[in-house]
Amino acid sequence: MVGQLNSNTSILCFGLLMVVAVCSSSILSNSTYNNNYSTNALAQPFIETVKSRDLVIDLGNGITTNAQLTIPAVGNGPFPGVLLVAGSGAIDMNVTISPDVKPFWQIARYLSERGFVVLRYDKRGVGSNGTIIDTNVWGNVTFDSLKNDAAKALNILIEQPEVDPDKITLIGHSEGTMIIPRLAIDLNNNNNTSTGNLTKVANIVLMSTVAQNLFNVLHAQVVDDTLAYAHQVLDKNHTGSFSIREPIELPELSEGVATYFGNSTFEYIDIENELKPLLEQVFENITSGDTEAKCPAGTCPIWIRSHGELEPTLNVIGNVSESTDILIMNGENDTQTPVQQAFLLEQRLTEVDHPDHTLITYPDLGHLFSPSSRWFTEFGPIEQNVLSDLSRWLLDRTHGFRG
Repeated sequence: MVGQLNSNTSILCFGLLMVVAVCSSSILSNSTYNNNYSTNALAQPFIETVKSRDLVIDLGNGITTNAQLTIPAVGNGPFPGVLLVAGSGAIDMNVTISPDVKPFWQIARYLSERGFVVLRYDKRGVGSNGTIIDTNVWGNVTFDSLKNDAAKALNILIEQPEVDPDKITLIGHSEGTMIIPRLAIDLNNNNNTSTGNLTKVANIVLMSTVAQNLFNVLHAQVVDDTLAYAHQVLDKNHTGSFSIREPIELPELSEGVATYFGNSTFEYIDIENELKPLLEQVFENITSGDTEAKCPAGTCPIWIRSHGELEPTLNVIGNVSESTDILIMNGENDTQTPVQQAFLLEQRLTEVDHPDHTLITYPDLGHLFSPSSRWFTEFGPIEQNVLSDLSRWLLDRTHGFRG
């Protein structure tokens, strides 16, 4: 089955699985009652639907990290298992952006309420709220070390008594979408001994997808998209330039203009002749950093260079087993992993005739599947229709909902 959906579901609707709950709530709150029942009589008591268990994962070489398992509160299982693999940066198990924005916490609870056991974990050297707790560990992170960490976490997941090892799903976000196809390929080809209890991965889900090499994506972020913003938004008179006093909503460009052109005696900046060379130099500085330099925080050169040596996911996605179903999800306003990346992967999977792959794109949603600008990422909780689409797709393939 090859499907492509374009989800225009209203925020008021939340997707099919949530309609009943929303409508029921509406009926209760808006209906007129002839009885003299107390309002308190309608209040619902707290009912636990999800249990959790804290774990510590041994990543090897004396490095450990914290993790948490969420489990359906009713039933003994075994339940389908889900591993969440985060994107780039110093990220904790919840992908904490703010107290109200924790995408992986949202996904874990939503899926566990519907019959899945979900494991999420702090990245190596990182603690709660994305705090770097070991600069030596974090400063030496590479793509391969992150992939090996995901394999270790997967092994922990399938060892849990509540988990059915024949119904395993890997969900990756952003950089995680580069990790999980490779992990699935290794496992299905018996190339990874760290997960010896697992014979194959049943499903992979790619959220905010990276198809090309990271250098291509970074160039699009730093140079191409910024130039497009300058031409389409700032250059109102179509002269190829914009005023240095023009309000600039794009934070990185606003800061760059203030830093490099703030003291200029000229009022206008030529987009192609002045702005573009500056952006190209910024890109060069990011991608050619000294890999021996200390990196206590931020984007580390050793991590950047490890990506430079990596074959694009577009070249390897066709090696994912035909028995592994694939879901691709992307916001159409994603400025960090543009929706075109998802289109490339879908085209490749169609080309190799993969039997079950689905692409869903979301108008007006950004990198974290919340409403976002076309030009820069805005952060908010994941929209409910996205979670509903994810849950339905998984339930169709694992029959994860019990009772």
